Amino acid sequence: MSEPAPAYICAPMLDAAQDTPTNRPDLPPEIARRRTFAIISHPDAGKTTLTEKFLLYGGAIQMAGQVRAKGEARRTRSDFMQMEKDRGISVSASAMSFDFAGPGMQYRFNLVDTPGHSDFSEDTYRTLTAVDAAIMVIDGAKGVESQTQKLFEVCRLRDLPILTFCNKMDRESRDTFEIIDEIQENLAIDVTPASWPIGVGRDFLGCYDLIHDRLELMDRADRNKVAESVKMEGLDDPRLDDHIPADLLEKLREEVEMARELLPAMNRQSFLEGHLTPIWFGSAINSFGVKELMDGIAEYGPQPQVQTAEPREVAPEEKKVAGFVFKVQANMDPKHRDRVAFVRLASGHFQRGMKLTHVRSKKPMAIANPVMFLASDRELAEEAWAGDIIGIPNHGQLRIGDALTEGEALRFTGIPSFAPELLQSCRAGDPMKAKHLDKALMQFAEEGAAKVFKPNIGSGFIVGVVGALQFEVLASRIEMEYGLPVRFEASQFTSARWVHGGKEAVDAFMAANKSHMATDNDGDPVYLTRMQWDIDRIERDYPDVTLSATKELMV
Repeated sequence: MSEPAPAYICAPMLDAAQDTPTNRPDLPPEIARRRTFAIISHPDAGKTTLTEKFLLYGGAIQMAGQVRAKGEARRTRSDFMQMEKDRGISVSASAMSFDFAGPGMQYRFNLVDTPGHSDFSEDTYRTLTAVDAAIMVIDGAKGVESQTQKLFEVCRLRDLPILTFCNKMDRESRDTFEIIDEIQENLAIDVTPASWPIGVGRDFLGCYDLIHDRLELMDRADRNKVAESVKMEGLDDPRLDDHIPADLLEKLREEVEMARELLPAMNRQSFLEGHLTPIWFGSAINSFGVKELMDGIAEYGPQPQVQTAEPREVAPEEKKVAGFVFKVQANMDPKHRDRVAFVRLASGHFQRGMKLTHVRSKKPMAIANPVMFLASDRELAEEAWAGDIIGIPNHGQLRIGDALTEGEALRFTGIPSFAPELLQSCRAGDPMKAKHLDKALMQFAEEGAAKVFKPNIGSGFIVGVVGALQFEVLASRIEMEYGLPVRFEASQFTSARWVHGGKEAVDAFMAANKSHMATDNDGDPVYLTRMQWDIDRIERDYPDVTLSATKELMV
């Protein structure tokens, strides 16, 4: 009779029974089943491919698109702009809502795929205000990269729970412990493995699911096929010999033993507070590890959370509907020239046709044609609950930061607008179409795609962006959506600051600095600078005036 297996081999690192979240009794079941999350990563870590596989497993699509594929397989749902399709990068956040048959129940996933490219980071920052958790995708060969680190810091500022997916394990990857150490050191967060890889690169067979004691085997032949899953009785189960070569099995047992001694066990409270991240290993392009990650979101991810607002917080279980606009996208459907506001519902049960108060204008809005998204595809939303993201087609009334309520004057806080790092003047290729350019630029300013400043002296506009690639995107979109060729030219100014202070102090300051003054698309005063000396001078000579690099968008 064999000796009993050591405890470290039998006990999963994540006790599903003990740590499965209990539903809050005050949450209606429809709200409790919702999981609203973003996917963040450095460019080319496989974020958009992972998003496509989520839709595949959720039954929302029949064939997952691939960013670098050819023909029909190239058509990813989350990249809907022409430039995104041409370049194979995401330049705009997109939302997708779908059901997922998770452990024990049907979940409703609201997934937001964000741009990985640093030039579009502001769109990502705003998107993170509308979600309750984030999935961090890292490349198994490259580990934690610069943009991953920046986006993680934003998540940390918001105390967002993070689930980690280490992608591309079917390619040559770094040592598993090395990857985990790098995450712990660079991001200052504890890591607990939810699965453990078996082999790497060409020898990658799959993973051992440490949560449910299952052997997950990858199918290299069919990238859209669900991998084989075999229930095991711990790592001492003799059936493992039938599936894993002896050398890889011995290594798996040794590494899991070390991991259980060296790494913390899953603590759901620590995870929800943003101090600990569970990590799954897999290959999104081969559909491997995706289902386990989705199960993890369903089981351990947070339900819709309380939203910060003034004069009070808004809880999801409240009866009255409240929500806020975190993104505006123009011309998602080129045929309709529409503008869609992305609204995160913070509370209540929304039904189509409801009248909500647009708090900024204090006017009622009848929400007649709300939509649910599958990226650029949309369907009429008859109802929605707290945690959902709905689209409201409108003609420019709704802006980023706007609140919609059943009458209460709420202001949702913390939606940032950052000072641009690059400024250029913008002119129409045809001077006769200058007015059309004004309209296009104002639309993109309201969308949050760029900052648009109207100088107090002189004509034309100065456009500010975070990264140079945004100028290319703007020029391309203005030409495609408005038939208006434009050119961007160097500006004498290098940065912009919003001006704050008492009316008298600000008026005196503006009168004395006319050549530097402009207004943004909201009509707020902006000081355009040429060098750091300009800012230092203002701080010295005008102590009653404050120059700010951020502007909080709220009504």
